[in-house]
Amino acid sequence: MTATVPPGLPAGPRVLLAYDGSGIDGGLYSRVVGWADRAPHWLDELVKVWSAVGLGLFALLMLYAWWRARGADSVVLARVLASPFVVIVAYLVNSVFKSLVEEVRPCAQIAGTVSLETCPGAGDWSFPSNHTVIAFAAAAALWFAFRGLGLTALAWTGWVAAALMGLSRVWVGVHYPHDVLVGALVGTAVGVPLALAAGRAAPLVDRGRAGPLGALLGAGPAGPGMPRETPARMPAD
Repeated sequence: MTATVPPGLPAGPRVLLAYDGSGIDGGLYSRVVGWADRAPHWLDELVKVWSAVGLGLFALLMLYAWWRARGADSVVLARVLASPFVVIVAYLVNSVFKSLVEEVRPCAQIAGTVSLETCPGAGDWSFPSNHTVIAFAAAAALWFAFRGLGLTALAWTGWVAAALMGLSRVWVGVHYPHDVLVGALVGTAVGVPLALAAGRAAPLVDRGRAGPLGALLGAGPAGPGMPRETPARMPAD
């Protein structure tokens, strides 16, 4: 597949990896876009809406996790509270990748492509997919939060929603499949260790619960004014 650089984009070799990503999986991208072109109108509209606003679901899941975690152990609550910051760090890491690679969007690179979503303009690079990175980082953070709350079904919901977000970005025509695959890896690789490390902030949560933020953070599993864990003692002889 021969690709051309759209007007307004630099022609020099300023990239480190894949300025023209069509040589990686442009054929698969074109096939998926073709399926979207032949799909029922209602399906395309559903995917477009999900692709545009689906990240809001993760915000709602984080709010619900916070609501449930107010009565949970401080380690769990610390991970819940850290989840938005995990997403922000993943986004910043991904921004570095984008600025290094500078891969042209497939809808602008491959001639004749008709995308469901308006193709981003010059300088809005394709690799990796921001939407996918954010979704998988959020899913990783919520996985530990919901598992700690005993909400296993919701923990899996985050991963399913993240996968659907990534697939939708190819379906609407604004990303190559490899943009999404690497985005999932970046989001997970950043999200998992940060979510685990966030549990170490439990002492800060304990202090917050004892202070003016107590109404927002909850009293924890033991109730107000009581220790969170009371070790069992053997009776004296």
